Amino acid sequence: MATIFISIGSNINAHENIRLALDDLENQFSQIENSTYYESEAVGFEGENFINLVTKAETDLDIPTVNEKLHAIEDQHGRDRSGPRFSSRTLDLDLLLYDDEVYANGKLHLPRDEILTNAFVLWPLAELAPNRLHPIEQKTYAELWDQFDKKSQSLWPI
Repeated sequence: MATIFISIGSNINAHENIRLALDDLENQFSQIENSTYYESEAVGFEGENFINLVTKAETDLDIPTVNEKLHAIEDQHGRDRSGPRFSSRTLDLDLLLYDDEVYANGKLHLPRDEILTNAFVLWPLAELAPNRLHPIEQKTYAELWDQFDKKSQSLWPI
């Protein structure tokens, strides 16, 4: 079994879409554990605030299959992929980590770059796995969060 971490975000009917996504994740994976929910301002565009969290889970699926399952859940909940990359979303599910794998295939790269650049990914990840090492940076997620420029992005627990 592999341990995976998934970033979850929404700014369209966020609480409902996240609740439904968590139900779907529980049907696909085991040993689900969720971070605190965080609210953040939209990053990269003007829009409604996002609700974000990170989920830890266990799976026996490989990386491409996990990614396909996440895309299918997004699609079930009305994810529109035709708009700009930075835009409002019903649901955004991103595979952040798959064990300690360093993986690159097409657009999917693990560990996901957003871990180091977005507070709404790093803070909840540091909460769930403070002592886990980033497989490239070789620092714990708690250390990475301590070093993060917290003034660069607005984020608060809800």
